Amino acid sequence: MLVKGQKINDRYEIVKTIGEGGMANVYLANDIILNRKVAVKVLRGDLAGDEKFIRRFQREALSVSNLSHPNIVEVYDVGEEDGNHYIVMEYIEGSTLKKLIQKRGALTLPEVRDIMLQLTDGLAHAHDAYIIHRDIKPQNIMILDNGLVKITDFGIAVAMNATQLTQTNSVMGSVHYLPPEQANGKAATIKSDIYSLGILMFELLTGSVPFKGDNAVEIALKHMKEKIPSVRKINPIIPQSVENIILKATAKNPKNRYDDVREMYKDLEVCLEKENEKRYVYPYPETDLEETKVLNDLKKEINTVNKVEKKKSLLDDDEEVVVREVAVNKKDKQNRLILILSIVFISLLIIFACIFIIIPRLTEVPDVKIPDVSGLTVEKAEEKLEKLGFKVEIETKKENSDTVETGLVIRTSPVTGRTVKKGTSITLVESVGTNYYEMENVKGKNYLEVKAVLETVHQLYVLVERQTVENVEDYKDKTDIIIDFTPEEKTKLVKGDTVTLYIPDIVETYPDMVLENWSLSDAEAFAEEYSITLNIEYEETNDKPEGTIMYQYRPAGSTIIKGTTLKIKVAKRVSEQELPPEIAP
Repeated sequence: MLVKGQKINDRYEIVKTIGEGGMANVYLANDIILNRKVAVKVLRGDLAGDEKFIRRFQREALSVSNLSHPNIVEVYDVGEEDGNHYIVMEYIEGSTLKKLIQKRGALTLPEVRDIMLQLTDGLAHAHDAYIIHRDIKPQNIMILDNGLVKITDFGIAVAMNATQLTQTNSVMGSVHYLPPEQANGKAATIKSDIYSLGILMFELLTGSVPFKGDNAVEIALKHMKEKIPSVRKINPIIPQSVENIILKATAKNPKNRYDDVREMYKDLEVCLEKENEKRYVYPYPETDLEETKVLNDLKKEINTVNKVEKKKSLLDDDEEVVVREVAVNKKDKQNRLILILSIVFISLLIIFACIFIIIPRLTEVPDVKIPDVSGLTVEKAEEKLEKLGFKVEIETKKENSDTVETGLVIRTSPVTGRTVKKGTSITLVESVGTNYYEMENVKGKNYLEVKAVLETVHQLYVLVERQTVENVEDYKDKTDIIIDFTPEEKTKLVKGDTVTLYIPDIVETYPDMVLENWSLSDAEAFAEEYSITLNIEYEETNDKPEGTIMYQYRPAGSTIIKGTTLKIKVAKRVSEQELPPEIAP
């Protein structure tokens, strides 16, 4: 465990512990170089010597560092110091989805749809990079106060087998979202993440997980064998189109699930607009993933053999001849049995050869080499591939390219030149043009608006600096406009490049109202011009003209800040009735 004030890499100063897990502890820390809060995940000390866990831990860092998406937590740094393996990540000031569900129970349909759209969009980006999360659950999803969702803990989870499930209760949180194939010991795929998303959507709509049990094994078996409860029976106002998304995502047979997360995303986009949709029916059988194997009753066989041996030991000499004759007859029967079995074996061998060798060769699909269709339009490429007997996917994959014009094919998947079976599905990768931003002239524009567009749309790093101007009066009401910028106009920039915006360096200060003999009306006009609230205090005196400023509580030369209050003391003439007799006229 790290303690408050401890530094990692002489840069990340620990503030407090914000999470403890079975594999790593998470701390809030200050990045003293960039002066920002970060989350530091440190591999637990008892696991730091285990190469298997170190590889898993490093895999998370490598996985997420290759991802850049608003719904995926960002990784800043990774390293090892004094045996502490650590990952420095974006610090999310929010709560986990699990805590939100525990606090509120079932969420509203629009809330669930918005959360699921963000999750599917983020996971689709990860899957495009060939990264499977393997442990989708509400504990690994952060939600900010503005509703933005962030997926965390990429690469930590691995597929668990039945033995692991019985070893500890620490996996209870994950097993509630465990796909049947992973519970059965098989490797995780993108469809495993889709199953977990479906279980998570069920919990968001109902406030509870679909399968419960006293231990992890019991819950895993329910994932493998039991049908998911109907969310419409729990809450009848949920449309069938919404329940269908859950049914399709959580199908036991992966063939019945969505082919990819984007397909699920598209259904989520329109699910609240569909009416009178029929309940989803599984196209493929939802059979058990693995039959239970029953062992032979070996104990019964052993008892039978023991009885025969005991009986033989009790035979006398006269009976030994009979035993030998019985043995000869038994041997003849065994020979006949061997002959019959040999004939059956040869017959099976012939049948096997017909089924697996001769017939497949007669019906074998020919191999075809994938041609080069790069540079062709999508329509021309489809026509060329279909003539050769390939099946072309309707949806093309879009990618940026600096060399291939928009609308033309960059490459195919599988790649050009590969020999595959006739009828293989081919996906075309279509160019959507260059991925750079050409710097435009932003002089005279509001720097806040320009900064927001450059950072969010073009993903550039924007610096704002103040620049001295000669004629301050010309910029008195234009402190937010851009007077210059770098790099120069028409410079081509890519994601992560830096742009500097320059704004006027104008600091307005308070005048000396007393020395300059300001009146109350002068002060009121000044307050209106600079959006300042006046707090007026009157003092009776005949030494100064009525309405003259006698004192100001913010010193001359101090910076004017809009929206603040300025207290002033104003002269008020003493009435004649109040004057002493010797002073009265």
